[in-house]
Amino acid sequence: MNAVNATENLFASLGLNNVEEQSKAKKDAGDLGLDTFLKLMITQLNNQDPFKPMENGDFLGQIAQFGTVSGLDKLNNSFDGLAGSLTGNQALQASSLVGRRVLAPVEQGYLAAGGSVAGRVDLDASAANLKVQVADASGQLVRDMSLGTQPPGTVEFAWDGIKDDGTYAPPGAYAVRVIAERGGVGETLQTQLYATVDSVSLNGPQGLSLNLAGLGALPLDQVNQIY
Repeated sequence: MNAVNATENLFASLGLNNVEEQSKAKKDAGDLGLDTFLKLMITQLNNQDPFKPMENGDFLGQIAQFGTVSGLDKLNNSFDGLAGSLTGNQALQASSLVGRRVLAPVEQGYLAAGGSVAGRVDLDASAANLKVQVADASGQLVRDMSLGTQPPGTVEFAWDGIKDDGTYAPPGAYAVRVIAERGGVGETLQTQLYATVDSVSLNGPQGLSLNLAGLGALPLDQVNQIY
């Protein structure tokens, strides 16, 4: 039996197509394809020492190793394709977020000219008095608002930009703190503030980041609601 017939028989015994049928698939010049691997195996068999023939276990082991490497390459290619698809979908979704408002657990809000800073807080128990304090970039308290007694639940609030002295605060970022007074003791609560999305950034494995007006970037997974 010549080498060509031996090759065809070996392909048939492994349930594989012949070389001409497989040549339709494109491969990189530097990759060791299955055809080349089988040719090398046949050459190895034809030129082996007849007094020390290759054991069946060795032959099957080499095939198994090649199959494992080949399978991993295909799996990696599949993951690369999936990652590219997900990134594309994220980019499409991100484009629809620009200009929309989000609610996020942040400590700063941006006051635009003629605008306001709004947010909300969740009370797990009633508060004898709920206070909203606003401070400027230097930490100076510019407004101390009392919302009075509040029952458990969600409480919405807004600062219209007017300071305690009655003048308007200049546009910019302001720190907002909400304090619940219970039994004469003040407890600082987690504040959620509204913000507008100026743009969106794709950060690879880190996912999407929303660039909030006047506040900077915020990971999408930290956003509670999108409006």
